[in-house]
Formats: sequence, C-alpha cells, structure tokens
Amino acid sequence: MSTDQSPPRRDPAVAGQKKSLPRRQASWIVYLSTFPPRQCGLATFTADLTNASNQIFGSSVESKIIAMNVPEASYFPYPSKVIFQINQNREEDYVNAASKLNQLKEVKLVNIQHEFGIFGGKYGAHLLLFLEKLQKPVITTLHTILPSPDEKMRQVVQAIMKYSQGIIVMTNYSKELLKSDYSLDADRIQVIHHGIHHVSYRASKPAKFTRAFSGKLILATFGFISPSKGIEYVIEALPPVIKKFPNVRFLVSGVTHPVILKKEGESYRNFLVKKIFKLGLRDYVLFYNTYFDLNKLLKFLEDADIYISPSLNPNQAVSGTLSYALGSGRPVISTAFAQAKEDITDEVGILVDFKNPPAFTAAIIKLLDNNQLRLQLGKNAYFRTRHRTWENVAFSYLKYFLRFAPELNLEKMKLPPVKLAHLAKLTDDFGIIQFANLTEPDISSGYTIDDNARALAVAAFHHKKFNAPASLKLISIYLNFFKLVARPDGYFDNYVSANRAIDQQRNIRESSEDSSARALYALALVSTTKPIPKRFRKQAQSLFKRSFRKNIAFSSPRAVAFYVKALYCLLAKWKEPRALAVLKHCCGQLMALYKKSRSPDWEWFEHYLTYSNATLPEALLLGYKITNDKKYLGVSEKTLNFLIKHTFKNGRYISIGQSGWFPKKGTRQYFDQQPEDVAATVEALNAMFHITNSKYYKELSYKAFNWFLGNNVLGQIVYDRTTGGCYDGVGKKYINLNQGAESTISYLLARLSFKD
Repeated sequence: MSTDQSPPRRDPAVAGQKKSLPRRQASWIVYLSTFPPRQCGLATFTADLTNASNQIFGSSVESKIIAMNVPEASYFPYPSKVIFQINQNREEDYVNAASKLNQLKEVKLVNIQHEFGIFGGKYGAHLLLFLEKLQKPVITTLHTILPSPDEKMRQVVQAIMKYSQGIIVMTNYSKELLKSDYSLDADRIQVIHHGIHHVSYRASKPAKFTRAFSGKLILATFGFISPSKGIEYVIEALPPVIKKFPNVRFLVSGVTHPVILKKEGESYRNFLVKKIFKLGLRDYVLFYNTYFDLNKLLKFLEDADIYISPSLNPNQAVSGTLSYALGSGRPVISTAFAQAKEDITDEVGILVDFKNPPAFTAAIIKLLDNNQLRLQLGKNAYFRTRHRTWENVAFSYLKYFLRFAPELNLEKMKLPPVKLAHLAKLTDDFGIIQFANLTEPDISSGYTIDDNARALAVAAFHHKKFNAPASLKLISIYLNFFKLVARPDGYFDNYVSANRAIDQQRNIRESSEDSSARALYALALVSTTKPIPKRFRKQAQSLFKRSFRKNIAFSSPRAVAFYVKALYCLLAKWKEPRALAVLKHCCGQLMALYKKSRSPDWEWFEHYLTYSNATLPEALLLGYKITNDKKYLGVSEKTLNFLIKHTFKNGRYISIGQSGWFPKKGTRQYFDQQPEDVAATVEALNAMFHITNSKYYKELSYKAFNWFLGNNVLGQIVYDRTTGGCYDGVGKKYINLNQGAESTISYLLARLSFKD
C-alpha cells in the first residue's frame, strides 16, 4: 500500500521557524427544503442532516438553507443559516434564488430535498425553473418515488434527474423504481438510509420505571395524524389483546397533518375517538395531540414495548418514524410498505397485511406472549441501525457530494470538544473498569494498570489544558490504584479482579513489561505537570523514583519506547545525569532493533507491524529532542515515513488490523482495527510536527484522527459525541459498539495531543 503524499525534505535553515498556515474560506452546501420552525417531516430531516454535518465539519463546510414556504405563511422565524426563502407558488422566487446562488462563490453544491408537495405547479414542476437557471452542481434527494407514474409525473422527475449530477434515495427499492419506471442509470443513484438519532440502548421495562407507565405494556405509534396512517385498524385489533393483556396501552402521538387539518379539520381524529368509545377502549388508547420535540420523542419511544407502523400506502418509500423506532431498539409491527419490506425482517419485527386487524392482533399477542423474543428483536433492531445515525448519514452525504464538488475541504473535520463523561462513568472509587457492555461498565472485567496508566495520562493532559476539578478527582483515584499494584521489584502488576484483589496467576502468566512502562510514563507525566497540585506530583514522583532506583530494564520494544517517553518528561524539566544515561541506553536499544530488522523495503524495528506502532519512532524523536543526536531523528523519520506509507491511502488512515497484523514477509491485515494504534499514530505525527514544523505531518495527524470521526474503511463514526466514549474497534463489516476503557482513553489521548 502506498501513501498519496510524499514525505517532506527538511530544510535545516527553517526547521526552527513556525509557519502560519493560510486559512481556507469555508465552502457552502446549500439545501433547498422546508425547514423548522415549519412543522414538517422534511424540515426535521433537513435540520437533523445539516446539524450533523455542521457538527462534523464545523466552519470548513457550512450548511445553508433555502426554505420553501407555503403561500399563507408570510413569515417564519428562521435561524441565520436560512439565506433565502421561496414561496412555493411564486415562480419568480425560484428564478431569483437560483440567480443569487450563482453569484456566491462560496456555494459549491446544492442539495434539493425533494417531496412533490413542497413545490408549486403540477407534480412540483416549478422546481424546474430553479434548476434551469442554476449554474451550481446539484444533488437531489428523492423522498417519494411512485411506481407506474403518469406521463406528466415521469416527465417532471426525469427533468429533475437531467439537471442533477447525482440522485440520493433511501432504500434499494427506490433505486430499482428509478431504474425500471423512470429509466435512470443506476450509476447515478446513491442509496443513503434515513438518519436516526443516537441513543443508548435501553429495554422498555427499566425505561418506564421513572414514568407514568410502570407496569404497563406499551404499544406506540407517532407522526402526523392522517387517514393514510391506518390507526383505526390497530384500534380494531385491540379488544382480543386487552382481554389477554389488560395492562396494555396504545399511545398515539402527533398532531393532525397541517394539510389535512386545513381541508378536513379534525374529522379523522374524531372518527378514531368514536371508534375507541364504541369498542370500549377509552382507558386503553391515549392520544398525545402534540408535536414532540426531540427529547420528548426519544423518551416516548423508550416507553414503548412494541412500535406499530400501520401505514396504508404500499408505495411509501421511507418513513422517518419507522427509522427512529428501529434506531431506538424497539421491535416493530408494520404493514408491508416499501421501506418496511426492506427493514422489517424476522430478526427485528413482524410484517402484516394492510387493513387487517386480525393480523395486528396475532402479531401483538405473539410479541407480548414472549418477553425474550420481544427484547431480542429490539436489540437486533438497535445493533443493525447504528450505521444510520445522523453523523454517519451526514458523513455519507458529504463524501458523495465530494464526487461532484472536489474543491470541498472534507479533510479538516471539526475537532470535537474534549469530554470526560464516559471516562468518569467507567471509573469507580477504585480505578477505571476494563470493559463495557455498550456504554455500561462491565465490573466483572476487573481493572488493569494498563488502562489506569492511560487514564492517568489523560487526566494529566486534561488538567494541564483545562485546570478542571474533574480531572483532579480522577488523578487521585488512579494514583491510589498505582499504590496497590506497585511491586517491590519496581514493576507493576497489571491485572486486578472485580473484587479488587491482584490476579496473581494471570500476572505471572502474562508479561507486565508494556503495562509497567506505561505506568512509569503516566507517573512521570503527572510529576512534571505543574498545574497539577504539589501533593499529587509528589505522590507520582515518589512512585516513579521507587521503580527507578530498582534499575528496572525492559526488552519489549514498546516498553522501551514508553520508558523513553517517561524519561523525556523528566529530562525536559530538569537535568538528571542518570536519567539521561538510561534514556540514551533505551534509545540505543531501539536503534539496535532497527539495524537488526531493517532492509531496503522494510524500515522498521521488528519483523512485523502490530499495535501502538508509532510509539517507537516517537520515542526516538523525543530522544533526539533531549540529546540532539541526529541519528535518532534520522531513524525516527525513516520509520515513521515507512509506517505512513503502509497506513495512509487516498487521504484515509487505515490502521494495521489485529486479525493477523502485518508480517514482514506476509500479508497485511486490514480488519479488527483498534483505537490504540490510531492514537499512537496521531500522537507521533503531532510530535513530529512540533519538532520539525513540517505541515506534512500536521495534515497527516488530522487525517489519522479523522479515523475516529468516520473516515475509516467502514465510513462510520467511531467516537460517540453523546457519551464521550469511543467504540472498541472497526471490523470487516461492523463497528464493535462496546465503549471500553482502552478505546475511550485512546481517543482522548489522540484528541488531547492537538494544541487547539
């Protein structure tokens, strides 16, 4: 594998000079759509998509809106991102908006979020006035695609496709319809699923303990209320269900669709209420005639034991409500409309016929009768939709946009704010717990000095940067853990069981070199970080000196490298002849390993690349900074550039896979990529940038960090902005959704290595 960039040639005359990097002007993506505060599913979709995009890319790629208005709405209090408005029936508005966009250099691409009903003219034909005038690349997202269109509809859709460089749909069924019924080339169609909000998995029973429905079995549906919703068939299905399960409640949330309300008033809702009274279900069916905000909506879904999607439209291409229910981990009973036929398999729910109350009755009873099945279907739904979170969807959109607007700057993704919430959650009063089940600490996994050392380093860096009480509390806990596992010979026991006893057998069985060296690095870091109070620095210094006096030595390359990092921390603050001698000895060990292993096509310290690879060249780089020995710098650059060559491709960082590593004379593995190796690369690249002032390494450090933000082989977000945790790894097809200590700490070490 080769890199798409060449390593720089350093000019010694400018090596010590700081270079100011020119600030690129932000690129705009303009979305033509409805937008909040207009109450509309498309408006909510566009808001969620653009919010996620802004969260990922910040000011480098900004989202702007042209808001579609209904004629009777003279004013909506839109946010500042809405730059123009179009009255859907006013033809000149379409032409004027396109003309204004043509004059804005920052506009790189326009994304039309298309529903027939939001544009004027027959089948929304007024949109063509906008497209004919526009001189910017256009991508159109089609939310509704009807089969067997009449000639006028086909002409309008084909004209939209003619002016669009690319088309986005949300199901494979929609893609097939565009090919078969509208004669569109499949190569121009991209399937990107409807987005979902990230929530932690919670079964409905514990979710209800703090709310009004404790002890009840909840069936739920939500969305705009209209006759096409099919709610009456669920109501008619309930009497046999209630007879067997009298604690069942059916919750219906949502206001009447604005178009229906204008034409028919509340006739449909009144029809449903009459049916409820007629069937004696007054106490069992509850309406929430309100437009829930996001937090209330997600809590509403948490209360549900089963989500019901009874749409009467077999051609409904996509349902945001169905997507949200699956994303919340709820088993679904749905009629067999287009999206449901793709998403509702036997593993996540049950499909039923349209307008068939007995089918609803049978499906509901089947799931209520079998708690284990119901919970498993919900879990399956949750796990199978993680790639559809809004961040992942926004990242997929922007990558697709890049094909048609290559000047978009997607490499400079926004660094997320530093968040210690999940680190603190994994930490009890004893130390940091090793593993997690999803986001919940798994106390049965016990503790390690490995993780507590990494966590101590994070807390030290965090306190240096933010001077926060939260990081001091963590430092105190981790240092106390160190005292427990410090051995008389100067090394540290690694494994501690869940009952807080040292696991002697496992510690004997497995080498403690790497973990001991990491521990010494964390102690040296704390002892030399001045914003940390003196009592903690003295405690760390005492523990470090106790080991140092024992003349400890390491043979493992990574242990040697971490020991160099520890000695660097000390020597960067004060002169200590013996520490300098030990540092030179350790650097000599790495140099000897390099000479023994290297060959013209293998500039490395070992006959394989494994984990935390970049820590080895980083150690020699730090050795050079202390000693000014250019041999260390030369080998550091050669080996780091060798690593870059094999881990960067087309602007993407691809970590060495733990499923088999990369032997010198073997096949490089790509999967089971771990955050630890990514973090080591980011730290080493940032260190090389700060010592050489080479923009090349700085750019690569951002590219490597973007692995956490979605620019990886799966194209999925690995860092969870909601919790502050990090997923445990990238597999061949799936992300490991557990947020354990090593992965979360590795992310934080990488994030804190940037000097922002």
